[in-house]
Amino acid sequence: MAETEKPKTKARPIVRLGIFLISHSIFFSVICFSAGVLALLLLPMFAMNTYISENALMPGSANTMLSGQEVSEANDLVKDLKGLNSKSGSTIFGSQQILAQYISNLGAEVNYHRFQPQSSQFHPLHFFSSPDSGIVQDNVSCMTQGINTVGIIRAPQADGKEAIVLVTPYNPVKTSLHETLSLGIAYSIFSLLTQVSWLAKDIVWLAADSRYGEYAAVSAWLRDYHTPSFGRSNMIDTYTCAETNVLYEFEANHVTEKESLDDFKRAGTMAAALVIKVSNRSEHFEDSLSVYAEASNGQMPNLDLINIVNYLAEHRQGFRIKIEKFWPLLDCKWLKFLGEFFESIGKFIRSLNPEWKFGMLASDYVDGTATLASSLYYQAVGIPTGSHGAFRDYQIDAITVEMSPKFSSGVKVRRDEFILRGGRLIEGVVRSVNNLLEKFHQSFFLYLMVSTSKFVSVGVYMIAFALLVAPLPAVAASLYSYANNSNLTLEKIEPAAPANSDDELIVSLRSWKWLNAAKRVFVVHLWGAVVSLLPYFISQIPGYSPTTNSIIWALLSLLTLLILSVILGSPLSSTKSYEQRIQEWAFLKAMTTSAAFIGLCLMSVINFATAELGAFLVVSMCLLAHPLKLDLVAGNFKALSRAASNLVLGFIAFPPVTFFLFKAALQGFDNLHLGDFWNWMETLWAWNSATFLYLGMVHLPCWVLCTQILLHPC
Repeated sequence: MAETEKPKTKARPIVRLGIFLISHSIFFSVICFSAGVLALLLLPMFAMNTYISENALMPGSANTMLSGQEVSEANDLVKDLKGLNSKSGSTIFGSQQILAQYISNLGAEVNYHRFQPQSSQFHPLHFFSSPDSGIVQDNVSCMTQGINTVGIIRAPQADGKEAIVLVTPYNPVKTSLHETLSLGIAYSIFSLLTQVSWLAKDIVWLAADSRYGEYAAVSAWLRDYHTPSFGRSNMIDTYTCAETNVLYEFEANHVTEKESLDDFKRAGTMAAALVIKVSNRSEHFEDSLSVYAEASNGQMPNLDLINIVNYLAEHRQGFRIKIEKFWPLLDCKWLKFLGEFFESIGKFIRSLNPEWKFGMLASDYVDGTATLASSLYYQAVGIPTGSHGAFRDYQIDAITVEMSPKFSSGVKVRRDEFILRGGRLIEGVVRSVNNLLEKFHQSFFLYLMVSTSKFVSVGVYMIAFALLVAPLPAVAASLYSYANNSNLTLEKIEPAAPANSDDELIVSLRSWKWLNAAKRVFVVHLWGAVVSLLPYFISQIPGYSPTTNSIIWALLSLLTLLILSVILGSPLSSTKSYEQRIQEWAFLKAMTTSAAFIGLCLMSVINFATAELGAFLVVSMCLLAHPLKLDLVAGNFKALSRAASNLVLGFIAFPPVTFFLFKAALQGFDNLHLGDFWNWMETLWAWNSATFLYLGMVHLPCWVLCTQILLHPC
């Protein structure tokens, strides 16, 4: 009786699906990448209306209390600060003295915060620390140290565990008219808050000395606020500074001991922070307001904070809300055509069923796309758009509110009205935040703005990124399978021999041939890390221009790549047989695609906007990369088109070329200089932007590996 064979177990559906996608990787890649691009283009149409998620905020539910009395007091402060600029012989510390005296007159606590200027020098060990953790500049004297003026109101209805921070940056050496106006707005609301009984959180007013940059002053104060100090060994002794004694020369009835003014005073945990600025640009028609929210590496404050500012500014105080746009897109003809196409599709869909809401006006689509591109760009660059970014490093929700008046700062009647409206806006925001019983958490922290009243949440725009990178693992698996199958084909040609232990060892070694390609990928990524560290050593050389530094960086990068290639083996060796070289480039592309997929996914955790923009070029390079020699030998239309596309894409995707093309689109080719790329990269590493690491350790190695695939001697 014949033995019955056991039926084969059926593979799981997920395994069968994976095998199907791998076997149809080309079709799957085209579909996913096209869908990813289409999803990005459709993002403005899937934007949601903004709304207040946290019910406790209740913006505009209470009547404003700011009156003409506080505005009059604020005008006195503005007048004194303006008079200080015109007074001959006034010291640079006169403005701090005036501010401290006004704060003391209100009965609030006041103190000075001294900080030392720091140089923004690249250091690899400081890269993931705060942006101002640089080297303290030498020869710091009493006249060169920065001095912030801090006022604190203790809330009568609280235990001092929470606080709201108001920040007004200004230059005490030469305080401009718009800076005095921002100080006046902050003082008017600060004066009101010393009188109210409903305050449940402490109020901290930081008049930041911006001589060395707004961010540096705010960040230095935040660092000392959150770090216990056990001495003043690193600061200049205030008793030996005769230049700063003017800070303590109050009037007789407002004498404060010197030690109490220098003691660092703290309030509670910061619930939110507002940076108040008045633009030096005057509007022609009406007062306007701009909100800047981007912090380091694409971090954003809770959307509720932006929504309450926009709501109160537009619906309570009559400000016109402005938002940043990518202006070249507004005149882009293909974008207008795309908007008209989507508008016609929307009309057709609504004609079938009026309840189906799809499509938007072409003008709204173009405007929304320009705004979304601007939001995506500023998040991807990873550089804060204002001093509010220093708060985000401590997980504190903060924004910069910049008001633009429609008058000259010297017109007193309109100035009083502007201070009143600006003060009432800040009062409304403080009231809303004061109502919170916990930190902002209800609304979104990951989003892209499409307009002042529309946004795209992470749950929507991550779909486009997922579609863009989805083909990478499928292509890598398909190429790995192809390379292994080609190895098996070669084995079938050879005559069969009895199996023994030596044959099993040979088969085992052949199955590990991908390690050679993995070694090459590792070498190139190691080189990318070296290239990322080279600016630290180049910046140590004094007296070189940005153009010279760029040339040195390029030459050293090429030299290190050649050295690593010689030490660990040249990736363009042609001593192998034709079949082995075919197998080699397939393994190399599989490993390159896998590394690109891992790099993009890791970058999406740090800065999603950078990963989304980078996926365009990186995924395109990985999918199209194919040896030029094979395409030229084939000679058909498909092969030649792929070769031409690879050459064009390889040129555009080179980081310096991408930068110059982008800058030329914004400013024209007349303003391009070779040293601009070095200046931009220097800015990225000075702000510890993760985009710098992405370019050096993900994008550039991927470009080099794809170039090696194109030049592979098949």
